[in-house]
Amino acid sequence: MPSLVRAALEPKAPDAPRLTPGETAAAWWRACRPPFFITAAIPVTLALVFTIRAGAEPAWGRFALTLAGCFLGLTIANFANDLFDHVQGVDAGDNIGGSRVIQSGLISPRQLSGALIALLLATFAVGAWLVGTSGLPWLWGLVLFAAASAVFYVAPPIRYGHRGLGEVFVCLNMGFIMVAGTATVLTGRFFPASLALSLPVGLMVAGVMYYQSLPEIETDPAAGKQTLASRLGKEGAVLLFRLWWPAVWVLLLNLWACGLADWPVALGLLTIPLHRRAVRLTRGALANGDWLSLDAHGHLVRKLYLCNGLALILGVGFAPLRAAWGW
Repeated sequence: MPSLVRAALEPKAPDAPRLTPGETAAAWWRACRPPFFITAAIPVTLALVFTIRAGAEPAWGRFALTLAGCFLGLTIANFANDLFDHVQGVDAGDNIGGSRVIQSGLISPRQLSGALIALLLATFAVGAWLVGTSGLPWLWGLVLFAAASAVFYVAPPIRYGHRGLGEVFVCLNMGFIMVAGTATVLTGRFFPASLALSLPVGLMVAGVMYYQSLPEIETDPAAGKQTLASRLGKEGAVLLFRLWWPAVWVLLLNLWACGLADWPVALGLLTIPLHRRAVRLTRGALANGDWLSLDAHGHLVRKLYLCNGLALILGVGFAPLRAAWGW
């Protein structure tokens, strides 16, 4: 452990590139991994729309602060992933994981460690205000669980992401905690029905993460990291990806059947061609052994998530819109 601490506090190498202020800002923005911000924006927005459907007044200020807190938590997870996978050698060599800002000399481990501490303090400050004003102290449990999950995804000694549990915790945090927890924060009361909305969202975010692990299905185990995909084996990993999104569509249609959403949730079925293309790519990787090439097509699953997430938001918000506009 002392060696890991020393590695986490290493400054930049003497031969590291000297950056302009603009290049420094770009490096930190890259470390934040902005394409994945949608994984937090959709569940928090869904929670807001759900509370409006349930008859609550829109709490725009609390919504904005909750969204900011979730963005902070997501950034903590991204920074921790970069830092701890680097100090443990997981992102060394040909491994393509992370944002590579440390490996390219743009940001030092010491700088990333300092940023992590600052973000954790900011997250707890946001959480303290939201929990304190909600009158529900039990929400602290969700805040602490989410913060710990963000750090210990790859941080020792837990490293649950290295034990094939990453998708499970992502589903819990980005689905159940973000949707049901946000709805509770916005209204000051818990809605059991929000759990039904949480499951497909959590599975969608976990599906994005699962696909991102496929390009490293060979390099991760070599570095001592076991993801769900690597545990399943190549054929099993491709089969699970093939079934993942159809399971999401079944859940979305079930929400329509149960009256928790309206017909626009079915618009998610328009993304079937995206899924079929992604499946063909994974089958191709299985046939030719070129798994690393899948990394260039991660945009497909992000589009799947974005389009299906928006369809779900529209489906939940359709009834309030129809009432407000007199349809």
